[in-house]
Amino acid sequence: MEKLFLPPVDKRLLGLLVRNYAFKSDLKIKWVRPEKIPSIKPEKSGDLSQMPSIDKSQYLLEFRRSKELETANDLVKKLFTLEFNPQKCTQKTYIKDQTDKVKSHQLDTESQEVRLARWTSQIRAWQEIMERFPRNKVLKVCLKELIEKRKKHLKLLRKEDYKKFEWLLEQLDVVFKPHPPKYHWITRKESLTKLTDKYCENLKQDRLDALRMKFEDEQPAFLEEKIRTLEFIQKEQESCGAEVTVTREEIDAIKKQLEELKAKRVVTEDY
Repeated sequence: MEKLFLPPVDKRLLGLLVRNYAFKSDLKIKWVRPEKIPSIKPEKSGDLSQMPSIDKSQYLLEFRRSKELETANDLVKKLFTLEFNPQKCTQKTYIKDQTDKVKSHQLDTESQEVRLARWTSQIRAWQEIMERFPRNKVLKVCLKELIEKRKKHLKLLRKEDYKKFEWLLEQLDVVFKPHPPKYHWITRKESLTKLTDKYCENLKQDRLDALRMKFEDEQPAFLEEKIRTLEFIQKEQESCGAEVTVTREEIDAIKKQLEELKAKRVVTEDY
């Protein structure tokens, strides 16, 4: 069996073929990859406000109606305030304040809007903790799951009752950001192609605008020359006894156009 010998390949030609796969531009267009925003950040989750500062001098929720605390001394009262208790007690107070704004009656604890308000309060409380402890992986996973859970139920609420959906977003100060229908990777080649197309469109428009300005500057001289030419043609036709093809109305219309153009340019220069 004879061996098949291929002709040697020119390295310069091979280099050109390889370089065709890489997008290169001589237009000095710089592309910077957009910064990836974690899904737990408020910018990605849709939370427009953060957990507010709560008055630490408040009593715990369980003891706000306690009559014994009214007659207790100041030291005992301090022990039952938010200041001398864990952070989860403050979060619990914040969750109650948020759910009270959306519940329909005093005993409403498990309606859809109350649950969404409770999850939103918990999300903001955990986001505040993640700002201080970004290496807490367990809390990060829980926060991500809760954000996805809230997004899922908001999507269902939007289908069932859109008016309540809008009202709830306004009360909770949240923007609904659904998942895109199709995930799309951001690549350097595609982005540079779009930037180049945009640069070419802007360059084309700039040159067209410059050409239009040039024509507008030359238009008065062109109209004056056109008037002189038409008047000359009219006189020559009249003197030769030939059929007059240029009417006086046509010349007057061009003169009127010239006057309007000059008046318009005077007003533009004044501004």
